[in-house]
Amino acid sequence: MKELLISTQNPGKMQEYEAIFTPLGVQLLSLADMNISQQVDESGSTFQQNSLIKSYHGNKITGLPCLADDSGLEVDALDGEPGIYSARYGSENFTDTDRMNLVLRNMRDVQYNNRTARFVCCISIVGLSQDPLVSMGSISGIISETPAGDQGFGYDPIFLLPSINKTLSELHPDYKNLISHRADASRKILMYLEKLKDVI
Repeated sequence: MKELLISTQNPGKMQEYEAIFTPLGVQLLSLADMNISQQVDESGSTFQQNSLIKSYHGNKITGLPCLADDSGLEVDALDGEPGIYSARYGSENFTDTDRMNLVLRNMRDVQYNNRTARFVCCISIVGLSQDPLVSMGSISGIISETPAGDQGFGYDPIFLLPSINKTLSELHPDYKNLISHRADASRKILMYLEKLKDVI
């Protein structure tokens, strides 16, 4: 495998994958690199279904092995919201800041002990083997009362790790890439790829 398409138009996510997949020694290509602006309808009801929809689509239209992830924030006090709708929570026209502020507003009366949450990530790769490669990853934390930090993207500024009393957005990218939900799922995918290295 010399090239791997990453089914994303998010530059922040692309940077994370470039760091995580450096050991592979393959060229990572984004949808923008392939001049693809077409968005596939994420009609699944789970992270895994949506990930597979995107990886099958990318593989079909380019012929390249395609990695896609579907990830999001699950907040216990909000009955698992925003969940699979994390990227379009509230409105598709919202910015990351708008969505983050909506979560904070919806949790304004929730006490610290009940602000538990997790980031979940499902990664799939289509085009390397007969069946898709699929892995799940997660990281648990607390929703902070106010945003902090200027690293990362999305909900990172309000996702607090109690063990170190810092949000994901306050962490150096290298450290975040070791502990994040995407890193967790990526490590499992890398293990699969290591087993397949003699046949791909």
